[in-house]
Amino acid sequence: MSTRRLRSEDYNDYSSTDVTPEGSPPEGMNGFAHPESYQRFGETNGTTWYQTLIHLLKGNIGTGLLGLPLAVKNAGILLGPLSLLVMGVVAVHCMGILVKCAHHFCNRFQKQFLDYGGAVMYGLEASPSACLRTHAIWGRRVVGLFLIITQLGFCCVYFVFLADNLKQVVSAANGTTNDCSSNRTVVMTPTMDSRLYMLSLLPFVVLLTFIQNLKVLSICSMLANVAMLVSLVVIYQYIVRDIPDPRNLPLAAAWKTYPLFFGTAIFAFEGIGVVLPLENKMKNPRQFPVILYVGMTTVTILYISLSVLGYLRFGADIQASITLNLPNCWLYQAVKLLFSFGIFFTYAVQFYVPAEIIIPPLVARVSERWGWLVNLLLRMALVCVTCVLAILIPRLDLVISLVGSVSSSALALIFPPLLEIATYYSEGMHPLVIAKDIAISLFGFVGFAVGTYEALVELVAPAATVVNATTVLVQ
Repeated sequence: MSTRRLRSEDYNDYSSTDVTPEGSPPEGMNGFAHPESYQRFGETNGTTWYQTLIHLLKGNIGTGLLGLPLAVKNAGILLGPLSLLVMGVVAVHCMGILVKCAHHFCNRFQKQFLDYGGAVMYGLEASPSACLRTHAIWGRRVVGLFLIITQLGFCCVYFVFLADNLKQVVSAANGTTNDCSSNRTVVMTPTMDSRLYMLSLLPFVVLLTFIQNLKVLSICSMLANVAMLVSLVVIYQYIVRDIPDPRNLPLAAAWKTYPLFFGTAIFAFEGIGVVLPLENKMKNPRQFPVILYVGMTTVTILYISLSVLGYLRFGADIQASITLNLPNCWLYQAVKLLFSFGIFFTYAVQFYVPAEIIIPPLVARVSERWGWLVNLLLRMALVCVTCVLAILIPRLDLVISLVGSVSSSALALIFPPLLEIATYYSEGMHPLVIAKDIAISLFGFVGFAVGTYEALVELVAPAATVVNATTVLVQ
């Protein structure tokens, strides 16, 4: 992969290396440009509807899914699923807004395609405010900044997830048997702190991120997909069995824990960055609206089902990742290792995004002779930053909630409605549409502020019960 400087006119937002710079915009872009003037970037054929659907599912399903049962505990067995449904509907609506605004500017300026940052920049240029028009370039920069924060946040989550699961597997190794009965008590063998596991993983993650060949990364992504799919199937078949009486579970939890639910939920639904690249890459982009709604409906059903079943199955004992609640027999220990294997390779997939935004401009400042060394050193430094941040916040539930509240809420809820107002206000908008957009943005901003505050408070002064402690596990 070339390390040339990313120019503003060819910069793309990538939230998954399933959607890479070798991805290509669709022919005609829904009629926004003439086919004869259209140029592809790296591929001669776009993706089919099936491939696009798979990429959309992959861009939205990850560690956030495994943390949703704890999120439902923080909201309540009734309020939690209802809130997930509402957030899913709002998140998909915001994705549709982004696509609509991008189409508007492609048609207006005869662009081949636009990424998230480009759409926001043109939206500010179209706004009635002279100040916003003058500083429109900052729209692209702010989106890029939040994208970097989000993707590096994902990488921090992966470090904590890997450390917690590996620690539990090692701690229970001596007591691991073929007996997967749910009433067995396993006393954990003392082992090193989870932060030492993160440091132990650091050299391997650094070597993984040195892989810059997109074809190799696509193989890593495929292996991760298969590993996580198999793990999810095994997890589902376990949690649907022997569900206890749910009448003791609260319908709505204390309001103080609801912001933590918000952060985890929006972390899980933050797939808006893949929307425009996926549409740009399709052979027939006219099919994308149907794919978007089918894919996100599937994702929402998966989220609600796993979160509800997981909370019903484990109740108040649910941990930051549902894998930590699985029995310590060989089958489920293998599931933990398999999912960890998938997350390990997914690190390289998510790391690609900030690396391609941050590193090329810096490498362009040095001579070609030293470019490769600077590239590797910068990659190592970025990985170390994510590892250090994970060590400073070694609680998986708080890392997920903090990343979701800080950055995912901005990209998924705050920016798209404001973009719609900036895009169409001068052309005339119905007052109800304006009110709807303002309400969604305010909802996202309140979640951003309160969710961040509660996560930081919990980090500084944690509650008496730490949900991801793994000293003794009773199944």
